[in-house]
Amino acid sequence: MVINVYEAKTRLSELLDRVGRGEEVVLGRAGRPVARLVPYRPEREPREPGRLAGRITVAPDFDVTPDELLDAFEGSA
Repeated sequence: MVINVYEAKTRLSELLDRVGRGEEVVLGRAGRPVARLVPYRPEREPREPGRLAGRITVAPDFDVTPDELLDAFEGSA
């Protein structure tokens, strides 16, 4: 659904309610999409290298992945 700018101005509160419920609203000019209103997603905290140091262990029976399998995943096979 594309909503023109004039209609979006008059229905902004309603559109924000819809977006808040998870819908996406497309704003347009002359029937052509120019922007999207999407639900807000808070940014994740940046990952810190080494944050789990000392809390994760590798099982003694862990085997290194064979090169043939790695090549298959990477498309080199």
